[in-house]
Amino acid sequence: MSFFCSISGEPPQDPVVSSKSGHVYERRLILKYITENGTDPITGDKLEEADLVSVKANPKAAPPRPPSASSIPALLQTLQNEWDAAMLETFALRQQYNSLRQELSYALYAQDAAQRVVARLIKERDAAREALSSVAATMNVDVPASGGDVEMGDADQEAGGLPADALEQIVETHKKLSATRKKRKAPEGFATPEDVKSYAAKHTVPSLHSPSPAGITSLAVSSANPSQFLTGGNDKVVQLYDRDTDKVLASLKGHTKKVTHVALRERQGDATLILSASADKIAKAWAHDEASGEYIPKATIRTHKGELTGLVVHPTSTLMALSSADRTWSIHDLASFSQVYRSPEFDDPFTSLAVHPDGVLLGVGTPGGSIRVYDLRAPSQLAAELTPSNGTPFTVNTFSFSENGYHLAAPDSLSSVAVWDLRKMKISKSLPLGDSFKVNKVVYDFSANLLAVGGNEGLRVFANKSWEELARFEEGGEVSDVVFGAQSKEIWGVTGREVRIWGAAA
Repeated sequence: MSFFCSISGEPPQDPVVSSKSGHVYERRLILKYITENGTDPITGDKLEEADLVSVKANPKAAPPRPPSASSIPALLQTLQNEWDAAMLETFALRQQYNSLRQELSYALYAQDAAQRVVARLIKERDAAREALSSVAATMNVDVPASGGDVEMGDADQEAGGLPADALEQIVETHKKLSATRKKRKAPEGFATPEDVKSYAAKHTVPSLHSPSPAGITSLAVSSANPSQFLTGGNDKVVQLYDRDTDKVLASLKGHTKKVTHVALRERQGDATLILSASADKIAKAWAHDEASGEYIPKATIRTHKGELTGLVVHPTSTLMALSSADRTWSIHDLASFSQVYRSPEFDDPFTSLAVHPDGVLLGVGTPGGSIRVYDLRAPSQLAAELTPSNGTPFTVNTFSFSENGYHLAAPDSLSSVAVWDLRKMKISKSLPLGDSFKVNKVVYDFSANLLAVGGNEGLRVFANKSWEELARFEEGGEVSDVVFGAQSKEIWGVTGREVRIWGAAA
């Protein structure tokens, strides 16, 4: 059933019926008419809004299309308008989508930048904590283990000395070891000079470390596991290798420049430590984890401002010494890895480092050809300076204290090695090696009966006291580092990327 407005003649959208006349109207139109006239438009009777009754039609009547929308051209135009509206809406949605993508990209970049900043701040915080630990150790101030704020107390330790506990360890070790020097005899089972005369090439471990940049710079042999040895290379990596299994046991990274020195701290009851020093100014420590069998990072020492030129485990086995091109040397605790002493700056950079087997004397080489010796009981004062009399400047890049306690071997020129008598502070013997020979490494064996010299023309071994040349090994070319194996029955040397072992024929 359809209703038609009595005024417009079209189906009403909101139909109402007059209670007085019964006619149907469009509410909008009849209200306007009542406002203007106040009467029913059909009968003329008085009519008010209260006389209108709403009609609830179901379904609601749809208004008829206008005539303009009934022709084909009009329909096409309507479709075109709807298409245009759809395209405009799609364009607006695409703009919003691109805007959201840009906002998301910006948010991701902002998050990445924030993470980088946080990582840098954490790194700076850790470096600051290490520096704080070093300063606190020097000033004898305790640093909370949590890394929180430090309350600075009175520094009882003198600026020029070691802390009392470290000094006590050094003195006790000195008393214990020096007592055995006076009537020291060659330990039983060690190779004799006559044995060394029969030494020949025994084993070669080739192709260690990366071929670019190639070269092994330092070597250390394990005393607890004689088949295992440690190397540092120009490739910034420290490697632990087992020659019996021909396998790399650990490849330790962390340095940003070449490794200059490596060492093993093997102490009964404590975890084995791998120690390294580098041209990147830092020293690193890794500890052996019994559970996993791997070496895990333990500490990074950033005390020095120049290339590290020496690393030695002190005879106490609880301390480590470092020397640097920044003209200072330092002592560090191997339990906490904190600095316990750092020397004042001297006139020359230090180029090498060695510690006397009794643990009290520490020596550093210089670019001017002299060796400076310090007593750790009064480390700020120079105890002695060993300078060859020839006057020709050269760099002391290596030297070695003898286990007998009173000899020191060191280059006295680019192509000769001097044996210093520490009791008289003078050279007792100079060993010429040839004008073309360049000394890279000088080392005594534990028995103090043998002296090995590595250089650009290979390896030479001399007998103590008689200074007879016992052996000469030139097949591998330049030898950059030398180590005596267990009981001196083997001599280990570094030639390029190879580690060569000489000993008695099997």
